[in-house]
Amino acid sequence: MTSRFAALILLLAALLGTSAAHAQNVDGTWLTQAGDARVKITKCGGGICGHIVWLREPYDTATGQPATDSKNPNPALAKRSMIGLPLFSGMEPAGPNKWSGQIYNADDGSTYASSISVTGADSLRVEGCVGALCGGETWTRAGR
Repeated sequence: MTSRFAALILLLAALLGTSAAHAQNVDGTWLTQAGDARVKITKCGGGICGHIVWLREPYDTATGQPATDSKNPNPALAKRSMIGLPLFSGMEPAGPNKWSGQIYNADDGSTYASSISVTGADSLRVEGCVGALCGGETWTRAGR
């Protein structure tokens, strides 16, 4: 009976290990909390990269043209397409399931100190700070 118990413990440990490894996987496409954009996150270098791959409203309602990064204070960057727009810079590991760096907010054209944490197999916590003021939202894995 002892060997049967040991085998059961090994099986449970293997199953739990598989779930934990899956939960740590940040790679994939994530839907923002508002549901208005999807961001593809991949490993790059020693950290992670993320760029917009889908928008609920991909066209500028005033011009009928594809949405651009119009709030960017740099005139050259303000003309770039929102689809393909990189959001993260310097996102490096900061602990288990966590990365820290900067995130670009196309809503106001600013870049903020940020951290990203995998909080479950299908949830990601994205936080940004300006000085002592911080906020965040939870993104969900898209396409499952």
